Amino acid sequence: MLLPGIDPAALAEAATRLAAGELVAFPTETVYGLGARADDDAAVARIFAAKGRPSDHPLIVHVLDEADAALFASSLPPVARKLMQAFWPGPLTVIVPRAPGRAAAAAGGQYSIGLRCPAHPVARALLQAARAQGVLGVAAPSANRFGRVSPTSAAHVVSEFEPGLLVLDGGECEVGIESSIVDCSRGHPVLLRPGVITRAQIEVAAGEPLGQLDATAPRASGTLEAHYAPSATVRLLTLPVLRDALAKTQQQGLEGVAVYSRTLGPRAGSLDRAMPDDAIAAAHELFAVLRALDDAGARQIWIEAPEQEPAWDGVRDRLTRAAAATPGA
Repeated sequence: MLLPGIDPAALAEAATRLAAGELVAFPTETVYGLGARADDDAAVARIFAAKGRPSDHPLIVHVLDEADAALFASSLPPVARKLMQAFWPGPLTVIVPRAPGRAAAAAGGQYSIGLRCPAHPVARALLQAARAQGVLGVAAPSANRFGRVSPTSAAHVVSEFEPGLLVLDGGECEVGIESSIVDCSRGHPVLLRPGVITRAQIEVAAGEPLGQLDATAPRASGTLEAHYAPSATVRLLTLPVLRDALAKTQQQGLEGVAVYSRTLGPRAGSLDRAMPDDAIAAAHELFAVLRALDDAGARQIWIEAPEQEPAWDGVRDRLTRAAAATPGA
């Protein structure tokens, strides 16, 4: 069921469904989320079932403000508060110690929990309407089958799930890749997943350098080695390797190869797409391009590897995980 996200009646219906333990898909500025009330473990279990997602792979709880975030935390460490004040509402998730007995399923059974305050007006309106019905946080991973390409439009969500799912249409997502995730649960902040908010921006707001990722870090959403994968095989190639591969392709007449490159122009009659030179613009369209190439029949997607610059960390992370995935898994 696709409804306009700006419609008060649609928002009220979505909030009622959340309060009753049902699932609702809604837009955020990053990607569309598949939400359930975070304080209801049975409702959260429906997310894992619908996505085919392992129940120990934690979700992010979306909240309206810092006061609601505090309800899910045993404490909000000072560095977490600094990051909230700097980037909320916005595409940043903080991992903090979880309040005992609260949102255990959403946390994947861990003693920490990821919290985010989205900026999208439809997401905020939904959280406000849900709060009025006693729902103070909505657990929501991306609204797609587990491991696949995240959705950045309502149409993407509709294509993934049964017609009975209520989907609030909020247009295309502005950011286009998931939030940066910073672990604040162990005393020293550590970046677990890059996004469009860069490491340098996070360090300035935190007032200290970010620590190195280690084996003791909590599990976090979207950090498995293979993730974000289209049906086509993704190959992430440096420009020289990409040029050589294309030259061999021309000799062999290999079909079904689409190229997504900043440097090379699209080949005549091909499925190729030009990648923007700007990292923010590339992030905005990335998942939509992967889905479009899948829909156009590409069997392989060869992508020019982004430069080793901090602004490209989020895009590079998603492409690396997409390339590590097994097609059809």
